[in-house]
Amino acid sequence: MTSLLSVKQLNVPMVEWLLRQAQFYLDHEPETRITGHAVNLFFEPSTRTLLSFQIAAQRLGLTLLDFEVDQSSVKKGETLLDSLQTLDALGVRLAVIRHSDNWTQAIENAGLKMSVINAGSGVHEHPTQALLDALTIKQHFGRFAGLKVAIVGDVRHSRVARSNAKLLQMLGAEPLFSGPEVFKPQDLGEFSWVTFDDAVCEADVVMMLRVQRERHSSAYTVEDYNRHYGLNAERLNQLKPDAVILHPGPINRNVEITDEVLTDPRCRILQQVTNGVAMRMAVLQWCLREESGEQLVSA
Repeated sequence: MTSLLSVKQLNVPMVEWLLRQAQFYLDHEPETRITGHAVNLFFEPSTRTLLSFQIAAQRLGLTLLDFEVDQSSVKKGETLLDSLQTLDALGVRLAVIRHSDNWTQAIENAGLKMSVINAGSGVHEHPTQALLDALTIKQHFGRFAGLKVAIVGDVRHSRVARSNAKLLQMLGAEPLFSGPEVFKPQDLGEFSWVTFDDAVCEADVVMMLRVQRERHSSAYTVEDYNRHYGLNAERLNQLKPDAVILHPGPINRNVEITDEVLTDPRCRILQQVTNGVAMRMAVLQWCLREESGEQLVSA
């Protein structure tokens, strides 16, 4: 079994292979098919991540099983681990999981034969989002070394921020954080925390984060947040001419990002969505390659 639960599992050669393979899938259909069953277990709402994993699995040839949480034994009290062990016993090859808890440690020593991909573990990790963001950055700059990447907003409650910071640092970029002090996390003290104006002026990449109201109650009104920490037309003028703007979605329009930003040529948010399918195809193939013995194709 090969699983992807954290960016900490990765090293630079692995990431470089995934970037090449994802880029290949943006221009080519798979030359080999992967057989077997896969299932998406999403205990939190999702559009981009869920649909991109579904499309990725279908393009590779996997058969997707329906798993509706509200119609499953989870509603009777079955734990995530018990659900996974049941799917494993049924012969499912791969499970993609999103859950509000930090569930990954509970299954690391569970002895599962299937591969497991972390599509979101509470506020802790979202490794495939970090990988597709890295692909989007590489496509624009062709490198990571020397780049400053400002991650702005609700950092404290963001699994995207944590996975991106770790991955980008590994690849040679410099992550910077910015946002309200109330959203400053205690577990990311190794990274610089700068003012929003400094972040906008200095960064090669500005990654805006959604205020996650479902995880906390914010003291900021929409107007206050947008005025102090929103990327708007005025702040667009402070960006470097060749900077890029990213956002993992969903966007709170006119909160962390205004309408005019979305039409700026430096905005790469829809490119991130497109890259998500290709990167998740690469991750699926990476996870299943040892078990299947299938040949990997890379540009």
